[in-house]
This record gives sequence, C-alpha cells and structure tokens, in this order.
Amino acid sequence: MQGKIALIALPSAEKIGRRVNQILSEWRDGEEFLIPVDCPRFSSGEAKCVIQESVRDRDVYILVDVCNTSLCYRMFGETNRMSPDDHYQDLKRVIAACGGTAGRITVIMPFLYEGRQHRKTTRESLDCAVMLRELENMGVHSLLSFDVHDPRMQNVIPLMGMENISPALQFTQALLAEYEDLIPDSEHLMFIAPDEGATERAIFLASLFGVNIGMFYKRRDYTRIVDGANPVIAHEFCGGSVAGKDVIVVDDMIASGGSMLDTARQLKQMGAKRVFLFSTFGLFTSGLDKFDKAFAEGAFDRVFTTNLIYQKPELLAREYYYSVNVDRYIAALVDTLNRGEPIHDLIKPAGRIRKMLELYKG
Repeated sequence: MQGKIALIALPSAEKIGRRVNQILSEWRDGEEFLIPVDCPRFSSGEAKCVIQESVRDRDVYILVDVCNTSLCYRMFGETNRMSPDDHYQDLKRVIAACGGTAGRITVIMPFLYEGRQHRKTTRESLDCAVMLRELENMGVHSLLSFDVHDPRMQNVIPLMGMENISPALQFTQALLAEYEDLIPDSEHLMFIAPDEGATERAIFLASLFGVNIGMFYKRRDYTRIVDGANPVIAHEFCGGSVAGKDVIVVDDMIASGGSMLDTARQLKQMGAKRVFLFSTFGLFTSGLDKFDKAFAEGAFDRVFTTNLIYQKPELLAREYYYSVNVDRYIAALVDTLNRGEPIHDLIKPAGRIRKMLELYKG
C-alpha cells in the first residue's frame, strides 16, 4: 500500500470530491481523506493556492473539472467566468503548493484539457501536449482521464503514467436498469458511430453485446472554416438496416449537439424504433433548445451523459436526460491505486459488462 490518501478537490470538482470522499470513508472505517484547499484571487485577477493541511509523504489525488462553467471571479471590479485555462492554472497552483513533499501525485482530470486540439497540421499550437509535458515536469506521477478524444496523446509522456478510462460499464448499467424491455441481440439492437472518430467506441460495446454497428461519415466543406472547423454538409450512413431496431449512438462528447441530432433524425427516418444517445461528456455549448425541439419531434428517446463534468440544473430537469453516476467508479480507482493493485479491469471493464449481460438475458 502507498501512503495515506490525500484527496484534493479544486473548486471546479468540489461536489464530486465530497462524494468520492464519502464513499472512500465508508470503505475505510470512517476515515476522512478530503483536504481543504483555497484558490483566492487578487483584485487584478492573479491567484494563488493554499492547502490547509500537510501532504508530506501522502498519496495525493487532485480532482479538477476544466469544463465547469458555473464558477466566476472578480477582476478589476468586473465578473469573469472561469474558462478551461483558468481551471488548468489552478491545478498547477495546487501541484506547486504541494511543494515537492507529496509521496505521489495523481491528477484526475475527467475531461482532458485541450484534448480536442490533439494534432498539429500547420503553424498552430498543440496545447494538450504542452499541458502533459508541464504536468510531467512538475512531478505528477500519473494522470487519469476518461474517454480521451485521441488516446495517442499519451505518447507525449512515455515516462509519466496516463490512463484512458472507459465508463462503458456505467452506461450499460444505466441503460439496462432504465429499459427492461431492451433485447440485446443483433436482430433488435445496433450501435452507431456518428463519425469515423467514434468507431472504436461503438465497436467495443457492440462486440460485448454481440450486435452489429453502423457509421456515419461527415461530408465537410473544405473550402471554408467556421468556428475553427470545416462545416459539415451532410452525414452519410454506412451499415445495415436499422428498421425496427433500438439504436445507440455512441460518442465521447456532445458539444453543440448539431451532428448528434442530425444523426438521430436520420436514424428515425430510416425506421429505427428507439434512438438513445450515449456521450461521456455533455457540454451542450449551444444550450438545450435544439434538444428540446428534437425531443418534441420524436428525433430521439433519451440522452445519457455522465456526471464527470458540471451539469447545469436545467439539464438535470429535462425529462429526456439521464445522468450516469460514476462517483463509485472514481472512488474504486483511487482505492485500488492506493493499495498498489492493478486497475486494468477497471479501465476496460469488458468482463464485468459480459457478466451483466448474461444476468440480464438469463
């Protein structure tokens, strides 16, 4: 076993930090692990971090949610909303405040900071790679992230551990618990990748369920750039018939949601019975109006995303939304790592999903 756990939750991840601490406390005879931390700011907008307890020789786990849009700070008398950049800077302040005395530092960053800027094609920055190298240079032992947009980013830090964790088990549990009439076989169910990048996720789940997959190809307009990307002209479908089947669209994130909803509408037009949307991260950057409209039109039946990042109260209130809870999953990862045990079965829970499906079918 490593040193005693020290759980540090930045303000962006304070809620999930309290829940993880409570679960760990239940598992370990009522012991408390959450260490208070404060990141005050000066009137100029500059900041610092103050850790309220010693972390000397302790096994430190730092939780940060770079997607939390609910936090603000004052600068020159005006209110500024915290951006992913601000959250990342606070993370570095916490690491610096540890003063090099921690036994081991593990960063739990569910949404990988700048993970969407994962490759360099011209004279542009490669922010995710810079972030990973910075954490390595600051003495971070390992980083835990979920459903990384491009897992190849871990090649940047061959000497620092980086785990790309799949919440597929939690999605499967939520779906089977919510829809007891679901028939998980090739005649009644199909997984759909909304684009080429999501194919691996769809294949992973489809292989466990023993069903087929389909894929949409994004046909883009490469003559112009809108909001940093070439706009999508149309989604072209590749795959077998979805008529009369339940279909599950799987992706790592819902940003504006335009592509996901266009995919859902096409699947319904192709005769799909029910359309479920699975996404690890529900960003909903353009609000919920288009989802409200699409649901009213019958374009989809349910949206499943995790509580790994901040969820707005209005999202949680939507009848079509299901929040997939991963608190115990994070607690299990911390507990297992602290005991010095392997976490492979937690990262890729194929065996547990198969057992769950056998029980469901049996």
